[in-house]
Amino acid sequence: RKLVGYNTDEVMDKNLVEEYITTDYQASVQAVLDRALHGEETANFEFPLITKAGARIEILLNATTRRDEHGNIIGVVGIGQDITFRIAQEREYSNLINNANAPIFGVDNEGMVNVWNQCAMHLVGYSTEEVMGHRLVEEFITKDYQASVQTVLDKALDGEETANFEFPLMTKAGVRLEVLLNATTRRDEQGNIIGVVGIGQDITGRIAQEREYSKLIDSANA
Repeated sequence: RKLVGYNTDEVMDKNLVEEYITTDYQASVQAVLDRALHGEETANFEFPLITKAGARIEILLNATTRRDEHGNIIGVVGIGQDITFRIAQEREYSNLINNANAPIFGVDNEGMVNVWNQCAMHLVGYSTEEVMGHRLVEEFITKDYQASVQTVLDKALDGEETANFEFPLMTKAGVRLEVLLNATTRRDEQGNIIGVVGIGQDITGRIAQEREYSKLIDSANA
């Protein structure tokens, strides 16, 4: 009542989906309810809800089958959580990452790419659609560095972060880049580890200069 603004008298015996769910989500919410009415419960379903005052709030729903004392299904109980603030934070976080001047990528606990910002896209040449859901190490890291990069990611997934790790990355065009990486553990609001975010720096030019400088010194000392 406090969250949505409707009192008990305003909602009792009303059609929940048709009267209180936004049109674009009515079908999916109805599907969740229908499954629960057949004994198939749903956890962590996200959908928007419009309050009496017209504000949009984001809800995380667990739909549980309701039964009588004989085990007969008599309805559905939905336990919701207001995640509006969390969604807003995630969107802001996503915007900051996407617009950063450094290449930033992220992987989930399975090593699948789930973050790929614009700078990474421009630097490496692969679009977001080409990398999202793909295995970062196996598909985008040179074979001679796959084991060491995987070790860095595994450490971050165990909470041990790595700074200033150098490794080569091949662009879509086949150009070898030298990247300096900081691998940071990514956590959810409960503190559970949900992946790794890597913030990179293209040091190809610096490495080339250092090698040229080294050659000049070697030549001078020959």
